[in-house]
Amino acid sequence: MNSESLRLLYRSRRIGYILGVSGVFFLLFVVFRGIFYFGFSELGDGVQVSTDTLFRILFIGIRFDLRLALLIAMPVFVLASLPNVNLLSSRWLRGLTGLYLAVTAIAVIAFYIVDLGHYVYLGQRIDSSLLRFATDASIAVTMVWESYPLGWAVLGWFLGAALVIALVRGLARATLLKPKHYSSRTAPAKWQVGVAMLVLFLFMFGLMFGRFSTVPLRWNHAYFTGDARITALGLNPVLFFYDSFKYRIAAQAINKDAKGNENKVRQYYPLIADYLGVADRNEETLNYDRRQTYTQYAVVAPGEPKPNVIFIMLESLGASRVGIYGNPLQPTPTLDALAENGIWAPNFYVPVSGTARTVFGSITGIPDVSLVETASRNPLITDQRVVLNSFSEYEKYYFIGGSVGWANMSAFIKNSIPDLQLYEEGAYTEPEVDVWGISDLSLFKEFDRVMTRRDEQQPFVAILQTAGNHRPFTIPDDNDGFSTLEVAEEKLHQWGYKSQKQFNAVRLLDFNINRLMEMAKQGGYYENTIFIMYGDHNNRITQAPHMDAFHARVQLDLDGLHVPFIIHAPKYLMPQKLNGTYSLLDLMPTAAALVGIDYVNTTMGRNIFAPSPEGERAVFVQAKAGYHNAIGMITKNFAVRMLDDGSSLSLHELHSARPEQDVQASYPEKTKALSELLIGFYETSKFQLYHNRRHAPERQAH
Repeated sequence: MNSESLRLLYRSRRIGYILGVSGVFFLLFVVFRGIFYFGFSELGDGVQVSTDTLFRILFIGIRFDLRLALLIAMPVFVLASLPNVNLLSSRWLRGLTGLYLAVTAIAVIAFYIVDLGHYVYLGQRIDSSLLRFATDASIAVTMVWESYPLGWAVLGWFLGAALVIALVRGLARATLLKPKHYSSRTAPAKWQVGVAMLVLFLFMFGLMFGRFSTVPLRWNHAYFTGDARITALGLNPVLFFYDSFKYRIAAQAINKDAKGNENKVRQYYPLIADYLGVADRNEETLNYDRRQTYTQYAVVAPGEPKPNVIFIMLESLGASRVGIYGNPLQPTPTLDALAENGIWAPNFYVPVSGTARTVFGSITGIPDVSLVETASRNPLITDQRVVLNSFSEYEKYYFIGGSVGWANMSAFIKNSIPDLQLYEEGAYTEPEVDVWGISDLSLFKEFDRVMTRRDEQQPFVAILQTAGNHRPFTIPDDNDGFSTLEVAEEKLHQWGYKSQKQFNAVRLLDFNINRLMEMAKQGGYYENTIFIMYGDHNNRITQAPHMDAFHARVQLDLDGLHVPFIIHAPKYLMPQKLNGTYSLLDLMPTAAALVGIDYVNTTMGRNIFAPSPEGERAVFVQAKAGYHNAIGMITKNFAVRMLDDGSSLSLHELHSARPEQDVQASYPEKTKALSELLIGFYETSKFQLYHNRRHAPERQAH
């Protein structure tokens, strides 16, 4: 390229405008990255990183920002490069370009603001799974309205968009509308213009490509530490959403067509049949049914009145929040006492994080391993065979403070348990307090009224779904004397809490559990009831130095999946600490065994009191890892981890000095046994989502 072409490239009005537009949007994205780092990132607040790591992750993120800015500028490049009618000669094209950039600025800034709120809520940068909230749009919008300062967000959106639009318009006046710097006699030749634009295109393309190597800059480069909180600083929300959307489409195709890999299910059938204790085995029809009769685990003798069962789902209550796990803030004296005087399993995990997935897993005994949407939203699999239907002598109840239409739960619950009596908003006299309906205390009062009016001759089983320990963390005015407690912010953050509201919401949940016990005693159903309490997942934490280090260091979101599990039935059960590892999937088989009914277990759950054929009891967990899911099998002392495509296998010794270290070489037999069990369990779970249905098609022999 000669000096004249270089001079043209330097002084070109069109090239100046293209580069200026790129610069304006690049600066916008860098500003948002700074806002995220200083205002929302957890780095420095419980997550310590070296300077080198911080600069590296920021550099990766800034390159993503540059890529997006250049992508936005590409249509401008095309309109500027047209040979005859272009941005210099056509006022109409300049107007169209201005409109495009204005709409883009408005949309992108809105997207970034939503991303910041999404991160505050879930601890994740925005991806295509956000679309699941569209099915419950009114609930989502109301929750956002009650939880976030929308007025300031809208003001920031307006001012940001106005500033960008003003800069772009000023840029057009300073470049495109600037008088040309040459006469008709010295005008550049068309080939010189073409060369200059080609050089610009190659320059922009090279920057978008991102790396001068055979592997371009991709989302996975931001995962170099394995810590999702560090990774979050390196992602661009718009590009990450777009990339994940492609996987969403692929995942939907898998969910519709594959319905689990049957070949792998058959391959691992003997192993999983051993794990589940299947006596009547059939490798052709893949039978997983286990018929259980009265066993030594029953708390009453045959012919005696059977106890009631109350399941209490403790919204967003992770183990690290609870005093008995070592939290020095002691926010849960009631739950601590119930654990010390009842059955307590310190190592209890939900298989997948999220309330909808926990509700599905607790009722069905199958982990919700749907690849994108939650299983309850899939109309093809809402009629599951569940152990709860074996409680034929029992009245069955489900109480939720808000609407059960959330996440399509009403269809799933009613299709799976036809004789269930469902109580939701509209059925209560207590007032609603926020988007989640009535308060937990009001929910317990409504439940107590129903129980005290019913026929006491027939036992009941009830599921109570709490919601108060969830944004917006409402403390209702009518709370039976509960008072909030102020703790120094530094101390809150030190022991896992992000705000006073979050801390007091846990305290209120604990207070309300105590009130429920008092109501049950006054109502006459406390003594003959088995209370089973469990968290559905942990919510956002800062740090948890009182917990075992492996919960944070092994990349399976174990701090998010580790929840309290307590059985309280002083008439029937002596206090006992269970030292194995247990799963949410075990809830219903355990309850059925305790009350002494005959039942058929078709699920992936097991009675927690029964011996485990695999030796050291192992449970399944799943966590997000970029576009893949990380899956794992956890025992008391080990965890095996891999991605859901079978790659990135590692084994971790949980109570060692470095639990994040891969110790496959030291334990090859343990690695082989746990990894095979993990693959078999995962593939069988996907298969069972579709083949454990109450009205499933006949399963053909292979």
